[in-house]
Amino acid sequence: MKRLHVHVGVTDLDQSIAFYSNLFASAPAVRKNDYAKWMLDDPRVNFAISARPDGGVRHLGIQVETAQELGEVYARLRAADAPVIEEGKTTCCYAQSEKSWISDPQGVAWETFLTTGESTTYGGGADGAAPESHAATKPPPCCAPAALESVV
Repeated sequence: MKRLHVHVGVTDLDQSIAFYSNLFASAPAVRKNDYAKWMLDDPRVNFAISARPDGGVRHLGIQVETAQELGEVYARLRAADAPVIEEGKTTCCYAQSEKSWISDPQGVAWETFLTTGESTTYGGGADGAAPESHAATKPPPCCAPAALESVV
């Protein structure tokens, strides 16, 4: 079964965790110093927030539970009339996953992914290493590969 994924950047993580915990009547399933995630069943959504200097929707996505479902969703992406960025195995948002990206006609980034495990780091792309140019308080640029900007 698939799950809708929404990732929102927030300027005040603690205030946002309190707000969304009340809204969802649930504490986050994952909470880090710069990130929180709720795995909700009603509605079925993976809702994540991360501390960012600019708040707002970061991207949307479809999370799958099996490699077979991922193959089905990847086939749909290839059938869409837009470039697909196949990121492959990566570390992002404290998780190991296999993912691809596409942008809709309005430029909204959509991520399709299968989570394969947890990570102790926020991530930073295919090798999981955060670029050295990012300060410890600024999340690395996972959650949308740089190449996506060139296809939007």
